[in-house]
Amino acid sequence: MLRLYFAPGSSSMAVHIALHEAGATFETKSLSLTRNETHTQEFLKINPAGKVPTLLVDGRPLVEVAGILFYLARRFPEAGLLPHGDIEAEARVVSWMSFIASTLHPARQRGAEYAREVFGLADRLLGPEWVLGERYSIADIHLFRVYWRLFHSLQPAPGTYPHLDALYARMMARPAIQRTIEAEAAVGYDLPP
Repeated sequence: MLRLYFAPGSSSMAVHIALHEAGATFETKSLSLTRNETHTQEFLKINPAGKVPTLLVDGRPLVEVAGILFYLARRFPEAGLLPHGDIEAEARVVSWMSFIASTLHPARQRGAEYAREVFGLADRLLGPEWVLGERYSIADIHLFRVYWRLFHSLQPAPGTYPHLDALYARMMARPAIQRTIEAEAAVGYDLPP
């Protein structure tokens, strides 16, 4: 049994998308970041770090976006979210996931100019297709969610990040993205600025 603890629009959105991409059966529990619901005694028993996403797998918690996405890609190989058997492609996915988590995700905290600079780098590294070229992967899901937040908060001018914009458009057309956005919008985005 899978149960996702998430905050609509937060980093947990990537896991929510991957669950839909995998066709997994799962339950959700929405938490509000602005109401500090990730720091209740009840939730801290599940995840002492008080962070989302948290995915319960048969009652055992998995945390951190990259770790959970890797788990889902391995648990549901038929979804094709990780290039199994191609060690170099798997390493590129891990490399991108690390870059996204360590550089892109916290970029806005270092200021708008720094965010623009590192997203420009991501745009140049991405190229015109998916992270792995012609293959869709969990790295695309993770990258999309981080860019989705930047796209809606800093609202870069059209054409600033042509490859990220193209990724965004391709992702927005995916049924898993549409289902996730619909589900999270129904709860309501309650994110800190």
